[in-house]
Amino acid sequence: MRRISLIILVLILCAIGLREVSRSTTWQIMGDLIHHGDRNQKVIALTFDDGPTAKYTAEILEILKAHQVPATFFLIGKFVDERPQSVAQIAQHGHEIGNHSYSHKRMALRTPAWIRTELIKTDQAIRHVGYTGPIQFRPPFGRKLLMLPYVLSSDNRTTYMWSLAPEADLGTDATADQIAHYTINATKPGDILLLHLMYSHRDQVRAALPQIIIGLKSQGYTFVTLSNLPL
Repeated sequence: MRRISLIILVLILCAIGLREVSRSTTWQIMGDLIHHGDRNQKVIALTFDDGPTAKYTAEILEILKAHQVPATFFLIGKFVDERPQSVAQIAQHGHEIGNHSYSHKRMALRTPAWIRTELIKTDQAIRHVGYTGPIQFRPPFGRKLLMLPYVLSSDNRTTYMWSLAPEADLGTDATADQIAHYTINATKPGDILLLHLMYSHRDQVRAALPQIIIGLKSQGYTFVTLSNLPL
C-alpha cells in the first residue's frame, strides 16, 4: 500500500508540474519564448487577444489612431475567415496581426498534425485579407506543452507570451479606473501588455485603454509592435 500511495503521489506531483509548465508565461520545454523586451528601454508592446469582432474592432482602431499608438492583434483564424473586413481594417491602420490558432482550443497534448493545421489555416486566413507583415504566434489561453513547443521549434517559430496582464491580476469586476491605475503603476520597461477588448463584457477594459495610453506616454513610454520590441 505504501508503494502504491507513493506512486499515486508521484503521479499527482508530475501532473501538477506539467500543468505549471503548460501555463508558464516565462518558459517552455523547447524553442524560443519571449515574454518581455529590453528592461533598459522605456518601450511597451500593446497586444490584444481574440477576435476580431465586427462591433468593437473599429472602436479600438479609432482609439489607437487618436493616440497614434501601434499594437499587435492576436486573432482567431475562424473569426478572420468570418470577418475579413475587420482584419483588413487592422492591417490598413498599420497594426501587426498575430496567429492565435484557428479554433482557439487548447493546444496542449495535441498531435503535431493537428497543431500545424491550426497554425497554417490561421496564417492563410490572415494573408488572404492582404496582410503582408510578420505573423507572430501566441497560444490560446497561453497553454503550451510537449507537442506545441516541438512544432514551433521545428518550424523556427517563437512563442510570444506577456509580462503584464491586468485583467488576470485584478479579476473581472475591476473598473476602468482600477484597470488603468494598476496598469500604469505596474508597467516596467520592455513589458508586453495583454488585454482582451473584443467582447461585450470587456467594456471596462475598452474604457481603460485611452487612460492607459495617456498615462504611460506621460511617463515617457513609447509603444511598439512585437516585431519592433527591443530584446
